[in-house]
Amino acid sequence: MAPSRYKDKDAGVVLSFSGQWVSWSHTAIAYSAFLSALVIGCALHYRKIVQNEWYGYPDEWFPSVSATIGDRYPERSIFMIFIAITSGPRFALVGLWYLLTAKPGHTLPKAIAISGLVRTLTCGGWTYITSTDDHDWHDILMISYIVFTIPWTAGCIKLSPPNAKAIKYRKYLAGAFFGTLVPLVYFFIQHKVHRVAGAYTIYAFFEWSLIILDIAFDAVTALDFDTFEVVVKDVKGASKGANTSSVPSAMLEKEKDKATAGVFSAGFRWADALDIAAEVYHGFVFWSILTSLGLVVWYFPLWHMGISGYEALVMSTVTPSFLAIRSLRSLIIKNQRLVHLLSLAGLVAYKVQDPVYRLFTVGFGVAMSCLGWAATLHSDSVQPARLEMRVLAWTMGLLMSSVAKFAWYTNNPIWPIMHAANGGWNGTGLVLGVLAALRFTRRAPLQGGSPAEDKSGSTVLSAFGIAGLFFGLHSLLSDTSTMILWVWDGYPIRGPVSNVHGWYTIAAMTAGVVAGVTRPELVTTWTAYAVGCLGAAILTLYHHWFGYYGGLTLAAYLMAIATPLISSAAKKSPAVTFGLGFFIYNFLVLFHVWVVAYAFVPGGPLVREHTDWVMITMMLFIGAGVFNLISQQARSGTRHADKRRATNTGHRKYHAGMLGLLNILFLCANVLRFPTNDYKPYHAKDRLITAGIWTIHFSLDNDMWSSEYRMRDLIKELELDVVGLLESDLQRIIMGNRDTTQFLAEDLGMYVDYGPGPNKHTWGAALLSKFPILNSTHHLLPSPVGELAPAIHATLDVYGTLVDVFVFHSGQEEDPEDRRLQSEYLSKLMGSSSRPSILLSYLVTKPLQGNYNTYVSDISGMHDVDETDDDRWCEYILFKGLRRTGYARVSRSTITDTELQVAKFVVPSSDEDRVSAWTAPKALRDRRVQEHEVPEGWRFPSMFRGEGVRGHQYHVFDEPRYFNF
Repeated sequence: MAPSRYKDKDAGVVLSFSGQWVSWSHTAIAYSAFLSALVIGCALHYRKIVQNEWYGYPDEWFPSVSATIGDRYPERSIFMIFIAITSGPRFALVGLWYLLTAKPGHTLPKAIAISGLVRTLTCGGWTYITSTDDHDWHDILMISYIVFTIPWTAGCIKLSPPNAKAIKYRKYLAGAFFGTLVPLVYFFIQHKVHRVAGAYTIYAFFEWSLIILDIAFDAVTALDFDTFEVVVKDVKGASKGANTSSVPSAMLEKEKDKATAGVFSAGFRWADALDIAAEVYHGFVFWSILTSLGLVVWYFPLWHMGISGYEALVMSTVTPSFLAIRSLRSLIIKNQRLVHLLSLAGLVAYKVQDPVYRLFTVGFGVAMSCLGWAATLHSDSVQPARLEMRVLAWTMGLLMSSVAKFAWYTNNPIWPIMHAANGGWNGTGLVLGVLAALRFTRRAPLQGGSPAEDKSGSTVLSAFGIAGLFFGLHSLLSDTSTMILWVWDGYPIRGPVSNVHGWYTIAAMTAGVVAGVTRPELVTTWTAYAVGCLGAAILTLYHHWFGYYGGLTLAAYLMAIATPLISSAAKKSPAVTFGLGFFIYNFLVLFHVWVVAYAFVPGGPLVREHTDWVMITMMLFIGAGVFNLISQQARSGTRHADKRRATNTGHRKYHAGMLGLLNILFLCANVLRFPTNDYKPYHAKDRLITAGIWTIHFSLDNDMWSSEYRMRDLIKELELDVVGLLESDLQRIIMGNRDTTQFLAEDLGMYVDYGPGPNKHTWGAALLSKFPILNSTHHLLPSPVGELAPAIHATLDVYGTLVDVFVFHSGQEEDPEDRRLQSEYLSKLMGSSSRPSILLSYLVTKPLQGNYNTYVSDISGMHDVDETDDDRWCEYILFKGLRRTGYARVSRSTITDTELQVAKFVVPSSDEDRVSAWTAPKALRDRRVQEHEVPEGWRFPSMFRGEGVRGHQYHVFDEPRYFNF
């Protein structure tokens, strides 16, 4: 950087640099834009970007500029970012050139400057409007750019200062640029008109040459701009802190602190930042352990098909009640570090292989974690700023947990159901957890063994508030997709989507955290409570965007009211506020499970399908806590007592930074997970659909590990284009508020219909498809006694033919009347479709007997995929209007308790084939053939023959069966 002529910085010069930096920065950024797009494009999408309308690789082997910068993510986005950055130096370059060449009485410099500005704007036009977006406007703007390049180039040469070197370079580069246009046009005609193979690759080289020459021509200005020095000068002294206002500086500073809630009132210290990071991570560990408890408990009733006795460990959270014993409270408060370190047993649990011992390890970790946090909050309650830090660590820990779960497709990477084989980061999480716990507890307790308790207000009402709050946070906000799936109602999409709009939940939670800390007097009002209740009602009663807006309102309210409720509870007896609070919270958890598991639990029918009762109870408990806060403030006259707390709010800037970082991390994950919606079936040339049905047992395998990765591998290896998943609704506390379909759909490249949402009280039915889902409706079939039977009726665009797919889970064996009514309902539903159809189902019937003859009947029009397979009871595949070509049964290994059934169908391509598929006689339709008699594309993978792989093999009849007519 050239030395400034302004030596006296006190004269007001705050920045100065040589004008050459404008040229250099423009050149570097512009080249980076194009070269980064080229490198990334070739690395990620080489064959796609060298493909043109006539030829692909190896005839064409080098991409054009347009294909590189305009067709694919992420290179297109990266290019656009660099071009946006280039615009600043570009406009500055045009401006400096005008200042350099402008002469009194001369109009040419003005004309050239205008052509430079128009040229820059048209460059932005063809850059951001690609040929894929709008081919005509892209070409118009591109041609305009080239047209305005002519006067710009000629004018720059004409107006060049007396610099022989610069003039020489401009002449050579301009000549090369316009000379390149001739072969460029020639090879474009060879490609476009004569369709010569390889011509477009040569054209691409000339196109890239134009880019290089064009940027190089403008880079020559660096030789002329050394005459300039750009100076930023402070003429009023504001940069030195001078106050030109009539208001005193002290008062202005006070107003700024008030407007920013004191977030930036103190200087930055790395030690303080590390403290806040450790506290938030420790809060993340708390929520990770707590949310894992339901998962490991759920494993046991899942395999026992009823209450197992291990459910008692949900009461692990009530350990704060031990603080009622004065001597024990004193011991725990004096040894908080030990208690918090012991709570990390919940992270170590992944090392325990036996599910029973793993459950007890997690239960111990939850017990220690709840005990330690209650003791810490109570001991720190005497100092408002320190208490606020602890509460923020708790609430922001939940936010961090939701961010991590989004990045890991709704699994938490440090859960005890995770390990390295299924994407877990348990070891890393444990090491960080130990360091965070040590940092979290490095300060001595502010109160001794028997801290003073706040006697104002009701301790019991405070406990009610804690119960309702924690249940709301856990059940609705521990995963960003939970509320989205509450309002999901099938295709066409009319509401939010989990992997696109999940950040809205994070944004609402963030806004709530900020409001709760900076404006507690607004949060602790009946008006705010009424708004929260309204949001809860809208979420419960409505679908689509309107329902989600209610959910966002409730999310913001829950996070906002958390700070006042927890702060108030910490000042009272922790044995009651947190001990009793968690006890009631546990019953709310059981209540919200009972509404769907009513067929398996005592008293279940009394609360059957009453999620509305659960939501009302939650809000009533929170209302009790709010009533306690408001009445407490009214009695003590501390409505605005928060002023005392504002005297030490330096920590808030670190929390604000952490909130910003968490949001940025979420958005980064959001970009990586953004759907491409360009999914392709495995055997499009054969017009083949490979469809499967699988009961996935809530994505917990036989050894209590999350099973998504193993399911993904088998579905991919069997080349399934369409798969129905049953027992797939995991959006409840006991199942970890997960959604397996997100990972499977995004990893396998499939569209997904989650099916009836978690507020529909079913065990779940989902549909994944390589083919676009044009329409889908969700059905809850008649279930007067037993569990609800969910069904999806979806219409797919399969090679241009509309095909209906039904996914269905029947009721239990113990409820024959339910199953009879369901068979009649589904038979009529399938019969209402005149399109080719596939049923992927769990029917609970024997072949050729009972309800089977309702499903396979003239009413439904459906045929069994193989009626000679008499060893079936649960899973069935039916079809009509398609040519069934294959059927196989693949063993489950230890992934679940049910096999994967797969069938292959060919979609008719002609009217004659369609008629044949609908009218072929049974003997012809069911004609079996050998594998060598069907085309290779119709065959099942050979890897599952014999012993198979990883415990998966063709079983029952030990090989696939093939059909052809």
